[in-house]
Amino acid sequence: MTKESDLCNTPEWLKIHFNNHFDPCPQNPLFDGLNIDWKNPSFVNPPYSEPLKWVEKAIIETKKGVNVIMLLKVDPSTKWYKRLIENNAHFSYFNERISFIHQINGEFKTSNNFANMLVYIQKED
Repeated sequence: MTKESDLCNTPEWLKIHFNNHFDPCPQNPLFDGLNIDWKNPSFVNPPYSEPLKWVEKAIIETKKGVNVIMLLKVDPSTKWYKRLIENNAHFSYFNERISFIHQINGEFKTSNNFANMLVYIQKED
């Protein structure tokens, strides 16, 4: 079952910064991003209801040499957050909650009850 938070897309003002990045989790996918090889670099805004499997996939892809940037909610109490720490991810936090574009009606959804961050993961040398 799809959750409301999974129906929100990356805002254009943020997406434009990553327009040259591969998106393994696009708005209307023609493939399963969890079952393909990602291209370098990749930008991922995964479904917020299940970030763990996307974080695990990102870690696998970075070990293959793919640089990954993920847009995630800030939640240091989770297993996926700890996995990012264990894999030397770099975190950049937004000063305010960002507004997402609701997939169904195209309106901005501003009532997020969480903060967001960009997470950068790269292959360790």
